[in-house]
Order: sequence, then structure tokens, then C-alpha cells
Amino acid sequence: MSGSDAHSYLIAYDIVDDRRRDRVAKHLQAYGDRLQYSVFWVRTSPAKIIRLQASLGSLVNQREDSVLICDLGLGNVRASGRVTTIGRFRPLTAEGALVV
Repeated sequence: MSGSDAHSYLIAYDIVDDRRRDRVAKHLQAYGDRLQYSVFWVRTSPAKIIRLQASLGSLVNQREDSVLICDLGLGNVRASGRVTTIGRFRPLTAEGALVV
């Protein structure tokens, strides 16, 4: 995947059960950066986000939990000024790096 193919995604979740919540958080940490307790920043291809959606679907309880995935578009939206942080800045993984 070239950097030009990568989209930025903001993923937030509301998981009722502690064990499920921990599993979802651990799973998302392999894809991106944790910005807040239940909010992650992921830069990846649209194809990989589809696979991530499927895997998250198997981790959550469809009737009790919710996961919100916002496609922020191509490129580095933080550098473009489309996303602003108020308060403590949380550094993001450098582009091209993969957390496993």
C-alpha cells in the first residue's frame, strides 16, 4: 500500500462487557493508535478496513455494543488541519510504521 492509498479512520466504541472491551482495544492497537480510552486513529487501505470491520464484528455483541468507524479520507488529516486537538497531544505512529 502506498501512502497515497491510505485513508485515515477514527474508530470509537462503546462496549458493555469488560472482557469484550479489552479484546476490542487489543485488536485495534494492532491497527493504529489509541487517542483516548475508546477512540483509535487508524491509517490503512479501504480493503484492510473492511477486514477490520469483519473481525470487530466477531468480537462485539451486536445487540449490546457499538463501534463507530469514520472514514476521514485520504492523506494525513491531522497535518491538513481537518482534525484539531485541544489539550494534551497524543503522538501518532509514524506513517508507514505497523504496530503488531
